Amino acid sequence: MFPWFHIAIPPAPALFAQLLVGLINGSFYAMLSLGLAIIFGLLNIINFAHGAQYMMGAFCAWFLLNWLGIGYWPSLVIAPIVVGIVGIAIERLLLRHIARLDHLYGLLLTFGLALIIEGVFRQQFGSSGLPYTIPAELQGGRNLGFMFLPIYRGWVIVFSLAVCLVTWFVIERTRLGAFLRAATENPSLVQAFGIDVPRMVTLTYGAGVGLAALAGVLAAPIYQVSPLMGSNIIIVVFAVVVIGGMGSILGAIVSGFALGLIEGLTKVFYPEASSTVIFLIMALVLLVKPAGLFGRVS
Repeated sequence: MFPWFHIAIPPAPALFAQLLVGLINGSFYAMLSLGLAIIFGLLNIINFAHGAQYMMGAFCAWFLLNWLGIGYWPSLVIAPIVVGIVGIAIERLLLRHIARLDHLYGLLLTFGLALIIEGVFRQQFGSSGLPYTIPAELQGGRNLGFMFLPIYRGWVIVFSLAVCLVTWFVIERTRLGAFLRAATENPSLVQAFGIDVPRMVTLTYGAGVGLAALAGVLAAPIYQVSPLMGSNIIIVVFAVVVIGGMGSILGAIVSGFALGLIEGLTKVFYPEASSTVIFLIMALVLLVKPAGLFGRVS
């Protein structure tokens, strides 16, 4: 009936390989959308510079390795802290002054920052990627019988899932998270209890940016470190956030991993739609539930 639409059942190894690719992409979608959800949900800032900050995390790891001889494991800690400090400076010097304005001002400002950051790195390093070596402890792979699993890719999936769950627990199940959520609802009341709300906002933005940088460090050995790596993924990540629900922590995690798997399966059964399937899902979700799958109508 539809000669243009043909589905072939792939061999099992190819299917599981694409599922693995989908889980890896989903890991980055989840971590990046989690950082975006934290920044928007707790600070009401649409951070379009998130992709550039993800790229900065990867470059920071590359600088540490090639300029200072500091390897992958310390970079997992150092790079998020360094990029998080840059994020804190951005919040204090720029974003704080437009905090009470419409969301559009924050979006335009962070979009401009993303263009500036990407332009500086492209001017210095060009558009071609730079290699980053997988640490020796995570090289090689395991034959699982039904597929070959590269150790580093398995590590990325497990580690990113752990980071996402710990972040969700801190925000949703601890006193610190309760203070953060209360500060978004009634900052004056929280301030009356002796809590420094402006400092909390600044540190929260830095933490969200640090998550993006951590994802960049994880991505560096898989994808080449490139000034364009942030702009290549940020639109998809925004679609993931919209599907999960703007500001929803759980929605960002679940939607990130789920949409990565759906994208991977689409590459197996209908590759032509793999680059658009997430946006098609976003359109359907917005038609049925405009607030997103886990979002709340304000």
